[in-house]
Amino acid sequence: MELMEAIFGRRATRAFTAEPVDRPVLERLVEAAIQAPSAINEQPWDFTVVRNKPLLDRISVAAKAHALKKRDAVPSHLRQHLEDPGFHIFYQAPALIVISAGSRDWAVEDAALAAENLMLAAYAQGLGSCWIGFAQRWLETEEGQRAIGVPEGFVPVAPIIVGHPAAPVPSVPRSPAHVRWLD
Repeated sequence: MELMEAIFGRRATRAFTAEPVDRPVLERLVEAAIQAPSAINEQPWDFTVVRNKPLLDRISVAAKAHALKKRDAVPSHLRQHLEDPGFHIFYQAPALIVISAGSRDWAVEDAALAAENLMLAAYAQGLGSCWIGFAQRWLETEEGQRAIGVPEGFVPVAPIIVGHPAAPVPSVPRSPAHVRWLD
């Protein structure tokens, strides 16, 4: 797949088949992620891959409850999803890859660059992915970090689900870029 095809074709996937993603495929995605640039080449990332469905279910319930405690932080149109016991924040994806970053300048930005590499690589492999913001705040808590074994000195930055899309995700219209040229 051409790079531009991946950039223009990758979309957030929120419907997956039950087919698991093989470990070697997930390892390749992590390998693609670590090819991202990082400030001063520090490579401050740590990866946690969760394929354990009961753990994914437990994280989903805990993250929804955590988000609802901070009601003002959740837009009303999303609150109804979090209040629905049947709503799974990971959309039943078979894998979650959490990119954590060390606590230093630019670590969050470095993790975000790694996340985009990972999601583009997933798309190139015929997989879908989505950064799950609802999981992020709970994973940052002590309980969340303990649940997925985040090393001391690191904080979860990018919880990304990965799986086989149930259907193609349609393109989303983009607004034109606002560009100022200072020649």
